[in-house]
Amino acid sequence: MNAPFVAELDHLAVLAFTGPEAQSFLQGQLSCDVREADGQHCRLASYSTPKGRMQASFILWQATADTYHLLVSADLAEATLKRLSMFILRAKVKASLLSEAKIYGLVGAEARQTAAASYGLPVVTDWQQQNTAQVNVLGLPEQRAMVVLTDGTPLAPALLALPQASPTEWQRQDIVAAVPWITLATKEMFVPQMCNLELLGGGISFQKGCYPGQEIVARTQYIGKVKRRMFPAKVAANAQAGQPLFCALTGEQTIGNIVSAVVNEDGGSDVLAVVQASHLADGIHLGSTTGPKLSFGELPYPLPA
Repeated sequence: MNAPFVAELDHLAVLAFTGPEAQSFLQGQLSCDVREADGQHCRLASYSTPKGRMQASFILWQATADTYHLLVSADLAEATLKRLSMFILRAKVKASLLSEAKIYGLVGAEARQTAAASYGLPVVTDWQQQNTAQVNVLGLPEQRAMVVLTDGTPLAPALLALPQASPTEWQRQDIVAAVPWITLATKEMFVPQMCNLELLGGGISFQKGCYPGQEIVARTQYIGKVKRRMFPAKVAANAQAGQPLFCALTGEQTIGNIVSAVVNEDGGSDVLAVVQASHLADGIHLGSTTGPKLSFGELPYPLPA
């Protein structure tokens, strides 16, 4: 069980889409079924190019009846807002970046319970959401939660009293939970299934209508097999998001890329890596065929057969 802590997550930002047509607009842009973000549940989501490559990934939730919030990597926030805004056209939707928003990550069952007690809300479990007019609480895997404050409301004193940690420690927990975040370094690098989005938090819906890249995503799902998948790993090097991966059996052909990485206590890195799954046991190396070898761990959720 994780020891409880709280971390301010300044590497993330919040986009808001407000208006009577916000749901239908987002439904036509994102990979998830936006209707499932119903005020009780949050969802993973992605926004892709027409070729199915993710431009950004999100956690999506319904803040009010006509407002949806999207948590996104801060280094992609403004570009993603600008891109999505291009397609609003005559839709009754207003899009904005909530620059004053504060985002906190809470780790541990005790932290979840403290958040609930502090704000008079039920305890959230994985991919659930509870909110008041000022506070949004999102439940994530591995006994975690996020508290998103969008209007200057301070974090509850009981949560501030928890042990403090850096955003890096929260990102390490994302790696343990195998929850991916697309950043500027990995923009347009992966199809959603490469990052296991259909296995996590309703990240891909195959029943909804069209959205950018939907044809590629559906074809990847139903015609052939997803050849590249995301796995947690360790490597004795300072790994960086986007770095290429290689296997001696395939020579100089890139066999995958780092999704995210944080330095660990051994001086190496904990990473999420997308690799060609059929070569997972053949030795995957960072940067070149002779680079440091990755040591892969188990995913916390099953891959399809």
